[in-house]
Amino acid sequence: MYQKIRALFCSKALQKGLLFLLVCAVLGGLISTLPLFDAFNRHWVDSTIRNNGILGMGYFLLFSAGTMAIGCPRQVMAFLGGYAFGFAQGVALSVAAAVIGCLLSFFVARVFLRPLIKRRYAPRIHRVNDFLKDKPITKTVVIRLLPVGNNLLTNLLAGVTDVKARYFLIGSGIGYVPQMAVFALMGKGIVVLSFWKILLSVVLFGVSSALSVSLYKQYKNSKIVEATAKPQADGLMCD
Repeated sequence: MYQKIRALFCSKALQKGLLFLLVCAVLGGLISTLPLFDAFNRHWVDSTIRNNGILGMGYFLLFSAGTMAIGCPRQVMAFLGGYAFGFAQGVALSVAAAVIGCLLSFFVARVFLRPLIKRRYAPRIHRVNDFLKDKPITKTVVIRLLPVGNNLLTNLLAGVTDVKARYFLIGSGIGYVPQMAVFALMGKGIVVLSFWKILLSVVLFGVSSALSVSLYKQYKNSKIVEATAKPQADGLMCD
């Protein structure tokens, strides 16, 4: 048991994830406390996003979906969602935006970029297609929970496979939830300066990482890890 815990905390994926959490906490703390950021914190977020009703939610969804569709880390949007809307609403809106972003990149690949992607990533497409052909929803959840891989590349590759869009989108939405919840909780903890919420988000991140590492060990021989990762070595926070 000790060896497993030690291996988890020595993994580069968890170290990068914890570093990302620390960066979010520091930046959130600066925005919440320093006069330099007061206009952004009090005025812009409150008037444009948080207290702007349906319109504010719409702004957040459009901005988040658009940036995630072109590769912005979804954890950043979850953090901002928690910061602006609170935990529950932040999770719901950031997951919805991630699914919309996934939908956009998926169909851009399927409708416009199929020949280009097939030429460039033919072996990877075959691996993803082979992995998703049975139980596509469950397998997509697994891909989203793996501690390596790139969200945008996964969307593009899946767009030119035989997987049905609805199965891929449902699986993605489910698989996005754990990490989005962690970072939304961190964002909420920052805005109310709650040490316990921030600490809980770190603990939940550790639990999520343990599950991810376990899935990685289970599926690494399926070649899906190599298929959905960028050509260079990527860590947990690449998507």
